Amino acid sequence: MNLTLVEQIVNAVLYEGYMLYPYRPSSVKNRQRWTFGGIYPQAYSLAQGGAEASSIQTECLVVSDQHAVLDIKVRFLHLLAREVGMLDAPMRELPTDVDPAFHTVAALQVGEKLFQTWQEAVEREIGILDVHLSELIGQPRRQPFGFPAWRELELLRESDGMAAGVIAREQQPLEGLVELAAEAVGERLYKITVRVLNLTPLAEASLRNRDVALMRSFASTHTILGVRQGEFISLLDPPEHLIEAAASCNNVGVWPVLVGQDGERNTLLASPIILYDYPQIAPESPGDLFDGTEIDEILTLRIMTMTEEEKREMGAVDARARAMLDRTEALTREQLMQLHGTMRSMRPLEDSQ
Repeated sequence: MNLTLVEQIVNAVLYEGYMLYPYRPSSVKNRQRWTFGGIYPQAYSLAQGGAEASSIQTECLVVSDQHAVLDIKVRFLHLLAREVGMLDAPMRELPTDVDPAFHTVAALQVGEKLFQTWQEAVEREIGILDVHLSELIGQPRRQPFGFPAWRELELLRESDGMAAGVIAREQQPLEGLVELAAEAVGERLYKITVRVLNLTPLAEASLRNRDVALMRSFASTHTILGVRQGEFISLLDPPEHLIEAAASCNNVGVWPVLVGQDGERNTLLASPIILYDYPQIAPESPGDLFDGTEIDEILTLRIMTMTEEEKREMGAVDARARAMLDRTEALTREQLMQLHGTMRSMRPLEDSQ
């Protein structure tokens, strides 16, 4: 398996829509993010009549004997609230016993840097490895997981060392469950089921507040399955004798596709966005643009035509936005030309006579 290729695809799915052009918090579409692969707390989902999902389910087929071994990974983004505050009084060091007095602002200029109130995200991964198929058949496995609440303050210092502002970063706790099951559905053919549920508690008063629920949700959730001593069956293009079995797989909120080099069948990605088997990142792409279509030339040119003030705002989003801006401005003429007019394949025109 080409781990580098698989990781590129997985990261593209993880950060799909993380931020979109014009890459600034002032943009409406960047204030309504996290639309793909969102798993909300179960209590919130029920209060919304099920309109917001509290789980995803992956079902796929494995051809093997009962000696197959599975590796399952669930990945998502854990959101983090970032507040920028102006200190009521300048200070050199954070107090050890109480938080300093400050009031939240949308943006704060400290020296030559601009800081903005927004959201960030931390990557989370739950790994359930070395699962023997023989142990899973008829004996579903339940793996709980959780991440604690977290808060951190960072002083924003002027050139003289005095702090005029502060960044407060805070994450809410998460609780979830991964359920695994397997059943025989034919000779040397098994159906694997992976469910991911968000069981994070939510106070009664917050059951109708999407912003509160969002900070306790799993964003961009997807599942990666690997198999040893067996192989996965494509659900998009199964062999003729397995079409019915493939159609019986019930996938909720995800689209499982084979990933890796063309023809490999040991890795499956259950993606929250629609993909095809063996997706690839365009080789001429200079890096992530956080757009599923990755229309590199158009987005790159648009970034390059931003005003200096717009670039300052984009650079203040977070480290990923700054890296994208720096990478775009450093592109050579040759690299820009590679983004234009790439031809993927050629075929002869059919005779119209």
